[in-house]
Amino acid sequence: MKIICIGRNYTDHISELKSATPTEPVIFLKPDTAILLKKQPFFIPEFSNDVHHEVELLVRITKIGKHIDQKFAHKYYDEIGLGIDFTARDLQTELKAKGLPWEKAKGFDGAAVVGNFIKKEEIVDLNNIIFSLKRNGKTVQESNSMLMIWKIDALVEYISKYFTLKIGDIIFTGTPAGVGKVETNDVLTGYIGETEMFSIKVK
Repeated sequence: MKIICIGRNYTDHISELKSATPTEPVIFLKPDTAILLKKQPFFIPEFSNDVHHEVELLVRITKIGKHIDQKFAHKYYDEIGLGIDFTARDLQTELKAKGLPWEKAKGFDGAAVVGNFIKKEEIVDLNNIIFSLKRNGKTVQESNSMLMIWKIDALVEYISKYFTLKIGDIIFTGTPAGVGKVETNDVLTGYIGETEMFSIKVK
């Protein structure tokens, strides 16, 4: 399975990082070894002093597809989840400054939290999903899927131009503003609406 991540999909996050607004989705991949095992803590890697949390809505693919038209995209997934794209910001900044790929900053072991999933039939409007992240009980990220530059079905169409989507692939759809450094002993809890989707400890 693949973990396909979308960068710069919320304008407030683009402004937060002082990045340029893209004209098409920014795609990067994480290896399956990046998935944090269930009920395991997240360990801050020794090569970074500035790991950031980035909460994101997730889409899990249920059908093989290539060159999927947006109007048929909804047939290729049936659940929406929540996760964290952990980013070694200091390492990413260094790699970007050198014009190098930044997979090391995004794809290290444990860098992808995959929480629970909800059947999409239980969600009234996929373009109006409220989600949030609490750090030690305080909300640090909160947004709505309506604020995505590229909505879920548009992402499925775009990604499938370049990568065949296979059963079990997970799409991380981008993070809103509010990303920040995690510290040892933090507890990070993610929500879709009022429903808790994951809770992890930082070591």
